[in-house]
Amino acid sequence: MVSERGLEVLRAIVQDYVDTNEPVGSKSIVERHAFGVSAATIRNDMAQLEDEELIVAPHTSSGRVPTDKGYRVFVDHLAELRPLTSAQRAAITSFLDGAGDLDDLLVRTVRALTRLTGQVAIVQYPSFARASVSHVELVQLGGGRMLVIIVTDTGRVSQRLATVRGEFGEEEVQRLRTAVSAVIVGRAVRDGAQLVEERLAEASAAPASGQTTPLDEAALDLLRAVAEELEEFRQDRLVLAGAANLARREADFRGSIYPLLEAIEEQVTLLRLVSEMHADDQGLSASIGRENEPFGLAEASVVASDYDATGSLARVGVMGPTRMDYPTNLAAVRAVARYLTRMLHEENSR
Repeated sequence: MVSERGLEVLRAIVQDYVDTNEPVGSKSIVERHAFGVSAATIRNDMAQLEDEELIVAPHTSSGRVPTDKGYRVFVDHLAELRPLTSAQRAAITSFLDGAGDLDDLLVRTVRALTRLTGQVAIVQYPSFARASVSHVELVQLGGGRMLVIIVTDTGRVSQRLATVRGEFGEEEVQRLRTAVSAVIVGRAVRDGAQLVEERLAEASAAPASGQTTPLDEAALDLLRAVAEELEEFRQDRLVLAGAANLARREADFRGSIYPLLEAIEEQVTLLRLVSEMHADDQGLSASIGRENEPFGLAEASVVASDYDATGSLARVGVMGPTRMDYPTNLAAVRAVARYLTRMLHEENSR
C-alpha cells in the first residue's frame, strides 16, 4: 500500500518527468514542491514507490521515472483535470463551428484535438445501424450519373454517385425518388439495408422479360448504390489526424514507432482498442502502455472520452507515448467530446 504522501510524491515525479523528460531525484522534488520534509524522507517514499514498481531508475545512481503501472496509479488518483484555458476553448469553437456535415465535423474535431494536445487524434464514427433514414433525394448530373443523398434522423447526410442507364425528366426523377424512398425511408438503417438486399435478390432471380422499363432498371441501379452506402453506415470507422507527431516524439518510445504507424494505417486494431476501453462515470477512459500489449501497442497510451451522437455513443481521444500530459489530454478530449455532443444535438433538433 502506498501512503498518501507517497501518492503525492508519485504525482510530483510524473509531472516533473513529463515537463523535463529527465529522471527525477529527491533533491529536485524538495526544491520544486512544497512537501515540508527533508530529501531523506522523500527518498524513503521513493523507495516504497520503487518497491511497488511504480517508479524505476533508468540508470545507476540516476533519478527515477514512472513505470506504466505508475502512470496508471497517477491517472486513477487524479483529483481533478486541469481546466482548458479560454484560448484553448476558443480554438475548439473556431475549429468546429461551421461544419457542413458529420464527416466534415469529425475531420475538424481531430484537427482541433491534435492541435491542442500535440498527439495523434482519433474520433470514432457513431454506429448508425440503429439510426432511421428520414429522407432521400436524387440529383441528376447528366451523362447517366445521379447523386443519391441519404439523411438519417441522427443528422447524418451522406452522398453516393450512381450510374443509371438513361436520362430522365424531372417527373421521372421524382418517381425514382419515391420508389427508393418507399424501400428505406422511415426504417432503421439495418432494416432498410436488409430490405434493399431482398429487393435486389428478387430482381436478380426473376426471369428476364421485355416488360422492364428504363425507369425500372434505373431504380435497381439506384438501390445498388443505396445498398453500398447503407453498408458503410453500419461499419465502424475512425478519423485520425496528427500522425506526424509520432515522428516528432520518437525519442519517447523505447522501441520502434512502426506498430503505431501500422495501427493508424490499418485502423482495425485501433477500433478494437478504443471500443474496448472501460470508461469511468464521467465517460473518460485511459489505456496505458503494457495494458495495450494485446493490441501490439505496448509503447503507447490512449486517452478518450465518450460523446453522444443523439443516442449513439462513440469515442474521441488521443494516442501518444506513455510520457504524456494525462491531465491536460484528458481535459482536452472531455471538452471536445462535450462540444461535439452539443453540436450534434443542436443539429438534430433543427
